[in-house]
Amino acid sequence: MSKYASQTEVNPGRSKESIERTLMRYGASAFAYGQEDGRAMVQFKVENMVVRFIIPMPDPNSDEFRYSETGRERAESARWKAYEQAIRQKWRVLDLVIKAKLEAVESEIVTFEQEFLAHLVLPDGATVGDRVLPELENTLNGAEMPKLLPQ
Repeated sequence: MSKYASQTEVNPGRSKESIERTLMRYGASAFAYGQEDGRAMVQFKVENMVVRFIIPMPDPNSDEFRYSETGRERAESARWKAYEQAIRQKWRVLDLVIKAKLEAVESEIVTFEQEFLAHLVLPDGATVGDRVLPELENTLNGAEMPKLLPQ
């Protein structure tokens, strides 16, 4: 199965604009972008909550771009084209994720806090996910999980 938007021609700038429009439409009062060390960030504020998404960006020197699907080494231009495609795909997926989450909130399927919980920024700058996910992994290792259907 291919990745969502793996063949998109939409450039990252247009995806960022789409994210901004979506955030404004759903009541965000502020938003910011950043990029550093193979990661990109989108952060926004809704009411008194700040949400942060950190998106791992592909490494332009990885074998994924250096070699074709058949294992042949790509020319520099082909490698760069594959890398740029991967960047476009990441931004399109983030646009889709944010829209879907906000629509689920708007449709009252979930609350804002439920849908964005892992990405909510705490007063010290960490996210809830930064705090909870390591402990969750420890808790689930070796634990017997309940049956899917309650008794």
